[in-house]
Amino acid sequence: MSGRRARSIDEFKVGDRVSARRVFADADVRAFAQLSGDLNELHVDDEYARRSRFGRRVVHGMLTASLFTRLIGMDLPGRGTIYMSQSLRFTAPVFVGDEVEAVVEVAAIDAARRRMTLATTATRADGQVVITGEALVLVEGEPG
Repeated sequence: MSGRRARSIDEFKVGDRVSARRVFADADVRAFAQLSGDLNELHVDDEYARRSRFGRRVVHGMLTASLFTRLIGMDLPGRGTIYMSQSLRFTAPVFVGDEVEAVVEVAAIDAARRRMTLATTATRADGQVVITGEALVLVEGEPG
């Protein structure tokens, strides 16, 4: 674990943002399917998925959304953050082998309550937005 300290709410401003990219490989999807218990054929069976409306296997939406928890817990706000809520709207599929960029951006700050509202967006490398949402977090870092 990094030696970075937990940051205080007063160290952030609206518009601060972080991002991360990931290519979702077959092994990622299969590991998530086992871990979550979501073995829906659309995610794990090539033949079934070929016959679906998508024509190929789809990455679990929650696996894609997990990029947000990585960014929130490790980068913005980072260490000590308590995730309070997250809304998600899945707008397009992510396919096995797709690269996705997740972005977390500070939308509002309530310094008195040490809370931040974060806009969360995930976009495929082709520019298609695949998830939009909003997170509410509690920032545990002490002032100063």
